Amino acid sequence: MIKGFRDFILRGNVVDLAVAVVIGVAFGAIVNALVADIINPLIAAIVHKPDFSALLLNVNGGIIKYGDFLNALISFLIIAATIYFLVVLPVNALLNKFRPKVVAAPTTKPCPECLSDIPIAAKRCSHCAQLVA
Repeated sequence: MIKGFRDFILRGNVVDLAVAVVIGVAFGAIVNALVADIINPLIAAIVHKPDFSALLLNVNGGIIKYGDFLNALISFLIIAATIYFLVVLPVNALLNKFRPKVVAAPTTKPCPECLSDIPIAAKRCSHCAQLVA
């Protein structure tokens, strides 16, 4: 039982996933700081609100904090754009560069008599009626 657990933990994809989660949390903190310290003040200069978290909506005594949602949305969009442009696009370009080219198998062959293209499995040319080996 312990050996199975050790094999599971030391499997490559589990370790890779753990590293990805730790890096993702650290990256999320950086992006949240970017949004809170740089993006929101820039937006505040335009719309005259110091922070979106101050935006509230009162509905029958309940408070809807749509400003917090806007902050989270901006953070998500920045994270998604950064991951796409700095990770996904370069990795796809690298994979396309080193991926072997797939060449489709030929479906026709030339007739030895008239040189017309005929199906590979043909026993007789449809153009000149010549027997094909």
